[in-house]
Amino acid sequence: MPLGRRSVLALAAVSVVGVFAFGWPFLADPTSFTVDHAADAPWLFALLLPLVLGVVLATLADGGLDAKGIAVLAVLSAVVAAVRPLSAGVAGLELVWIVVVLGGRALGPGFGFALGSVSMFASALITGGVGPWLPFQMLGAAWVGLGAGLLPPVRGRREVVMCAAYGAGAAVLYGWLLNLWFWPFLSGIASQVSFVPGDPVLANLRRWIVFDLTTSLGYDLPRGVLTAALILVAGGPVLLALRRAARRACFDADVRFRPAVPAGDALPDTGRNPVGGETPRKETPADETPRRETPADALPDSGRPG
Repeated sequence: MPLGRRSVLALAAVSVVGVFAFGWPFLADPTSFTVDHAADAPWLFALLLPLVLGVVLATLADGGLDAKGIAVLAVLSAVVAAVRPLSAGVAGLELVWIVVVLGGRALGPGFGFALGSVSMFASALITGGVGPWLPFQMLGAAWVGLGAGLLPPVRGRREVVMCAAYGAGAAVLYGWLLNLWFWPFLSGIASQVSFVPGDPVLANLRRWIVFDLTTSLGYDLPRGVLTAALILVAGGPVLLALRRAARRACFDADVRFRPAVPAGDALPDTGRNPVGGETPRKETPADETPRRETPADALPDSGRPG
C-alpha cells in the first residue's frame, strides 16, 4: 500500500526525532555533562506520542487507514501486549516480532509504524516496563514495522521467505539499536568497547559494534532465529487472514451514475418488458368500459305503450 504525501512527511518528522534521540551522544561536546537518558526520556516520550498520533492521522487522511484499520490496529496491539509477558525476553526469545513484521507487511508501512509503537506502549503498561527505555523501544519497533511495509511487492512462498529473512535481520538490529539508549553512559568497561566522548563518530561506531558482538549477540541471535522460524511456519496463513480481514470489512459502496435516457430515445416496443416477460395488458377501469348502442327498432315489444 503506497504512502501518501502526508504520511511521508509525518514519518519523516518522527524518524528525524528518533535518529536524533539515539545518536546525539555521538555529536555531543566532550566537556558536556551527560549522565544517562533518564533526564531526556520524559521529554522524548512527550514528543513521541503526538508524532505517532500524527502518523496515524496522516495515514487516515491519505486513505491508507480507515476505521477498520484502526480496529485491526487495536486488536494486534492487544495481541502483542498479551504475548509479550509470555516470553519476557528470556535468552532473547520474543514472540512479538512476528505480529509486528506481518502486520506491517500486510497492511502497509504507516500501519506497521503505528503498530510497533502502540504495541510496545500497551505492553509496557501491562508488564510494568515503563521507564526511560520505553521511547526507544517504541521507536525501534515502529521502524521494524515500517520496514516490513516497505519490502518489495512479491507474493506466495517468496513473500514468506522474504519476511522471514527480514524478521531475522530486524530482530537482531533492534537489539543493537536498543543498546544505544544506555551504552554511551556506561562506566567501568574496557576502553575497546566503551563510548569515548569527543572521539570521531566512526571510532565510536566501531566500538559500539564490538560491544554488540561481544555482549548482546547471544540474546539477539535467538530472537532473530525464533522470529524467522515463526514466520516460515505461520507467515502465509497470517498474511492471508490479515488481508482478508481488511477487505471483508469494506463497507464503502461503489456508486456509479448513468446518464439519463432522453425521451426521444425510448426503447422500441418489442412486445416484451425489459426483463424478458410478456408485455402486461392495459386494464380498463370499470367506469370507462365502452357501451354498445342498440337501435330503437331493434328493441323487443314489451306490450306497453310508448
